[in-house]
Amino acid sequence: LAPKKINDPEAKKPSDWDDRKKIDDPEDSKPEDWEKPEHIPDPDAEKPEDWDDEVDGEWEPPMIDNPEYKGEWKPKQIDNPAYKGEWVHPQIDNPDYEADDNLYRYTDVGAVGFDLWQVKSGTIFDNILVTDDADYAKKVGEETWGATKDAEKKMKSDQDEQEKKEREAAEAEKKAKEEEEKKDDGEEEDEEEGAVSGPNSSCFTMMDVVF
Repeated sequence: LAPKKINDPEAKKPSDWDDRKKIDDPEDSKPEDWEKPEHIPDPDAEKPEDWDDEVDGEWEPPMIDNPEYKGEWKPKQIDNPAYKGEWVHPQIDNPDYEADDNLYRYTDVGAVGFDLWQVKSGTIFDNILVTDDADYAKKVGEETWGATKDAEKKMKSDQDEQEKKEREAAEAEKKAKEEEEKKDDGEEEDEEEGAVSGPNSSCFTMMDVVF
């Protein structure tokens, strides 16, 4: 189909319409020391000892990037006080537009596709009906989805409950394992402390008291 609306061929952007958001700052000026050559002779270069001006020509040092080069100067940008926004072309009804109520009507639908995003997987699509009869759609819905929705809801609830139990059991097992590891670590520390505070340690303490 042709578009319902088209740009008005009689409408034109006003000559004084300013759609520039930013403009050069008229108060800004190029600094006096801005102009620097992009390349300069290498100050560390030296003329080779075997250079012969008569044979090799006049020697010139190689050029290097100028560290003081600042690039092309551009004035600062400021908001344009005359900015009117982006000009929108006025539209009119398209005289060539003709509606077609049967444009998307198909007598034979071979497939139906879904393009969607869901938070959790597991959604089931079935009993697909394509019709323009609301009463018939309601009747089919009651005979199909209406007959199975309660059982499907219970099945989903039972499934969620089972997953919850499995998740809680896994967490409990993990916690018990962590507690057991902490207990084992504590016993090892006690054994190490007992070895340090044995008979030899007592002798040293007595000797410290005697001396």
